[in-house]
Amino acid sequence: MKLKLDFEPDLVAMLQEEISAGERAVKAAMAEAGGDLKQAWRRQITGAGLGHRLPRTIRNRSYPQHTDSLDAAAFVWSNAPKIVGAHDQGVLIRSKAGFWLAIPLPAAGKGRGGARLTPGEWEKRRGMRLRFVYRRRGPSMLVADGRLNSRGLGVASRSKTGRGRATVPIFLLVPQVRLRKRLDLARDVERVVGKVPGLVVERWREDH
Repeated sequence: MKLKLDFEPDLVAMLQEEISAGERAVKAAMAEAGGDLKQAWRRQITGAGLGHRLPRTIRNRSYPQHTDSLDAAAFVWSNAPKIVGAHDQGVLIRSKAGFWLAIPLPAAGKGRGGARLTPGEWEKRRGMRLRFVYRRRGPSMLVADGRLNSRGLGVASRSKTGRGRATVPIFLLVPQVRLRKRLDLARDVERVVGKVPGLVVERWREDH
């Protein structure tokens, strides 16, 4: 005796459709979670007063890129990991050469895009030499013998008589500086990870 069972509707096709729906749901949920985390990190960096360029280094990508999968994942990273990581952890910064760290003062001004100037860059831009001033109490300095302009920047003096000429502090020199912790990136990671199961269920329901 030969038995044959036919299912109506096709059970195999239904199971395959559920698997496909699950793959689409997981891929969509991970893409949304990655985008959420990217924006959260960008907002946190901006809110910490770290400018508008550093937040734009935060990027994200979901995998696999061109197919749906139950193993889909999101990757969020920074193109400036050392800088972001330093503000996230709080680190002690020392000069690589073992000498001084030059901290620019307001009179130093800014470089292109608001970047901090090094002493060498400052001398090239201003056409002036910096002079080392040692202080027994407090940090030593690099100063310029010139004047402050209307914007409070150290510039060369145009006076032939010496009138208005001053010694302008341009850089503070310190052996090391501790960068305080200004970010908590793990907090946003925990929040987003906790949302993922709900996102998968929500996207799965929307698929039906």
